[in-house]
Amino acid sequence: MKSILEELWYGNIRSCPNTSKETKELMGYIADHHDNLRATLTEKQKEILERFDDCYAELTDINEREIFVYAFRLGARIAIEVMEFSIE
Repeated sequence: MKSILEELWYGNIRSCPNTSKETKELMGYIADHHDNLRATLTEKQKEILERFDDCYAELTDINEREIFVYAFRLGARIAIEVMEFSIE
């Protein structure tokens, strides 16, 4: 069996859980509303919406990365504290 670090390196460990039914449903609603909105826009407004979508996707990526790093560090600190704990 590979170590947890090797499993992480080879991409065998996902940093996010599988998408729930609730999340998939909400994503479908968002896509539908986005498509309906886009159909009503002028070409200039579509360009603005596309730039907005790009910025929002970039922000989401940054936030997810920061949350992952924070949670990983927190988990490591918890593990260190557990390993240092001694019953007196």
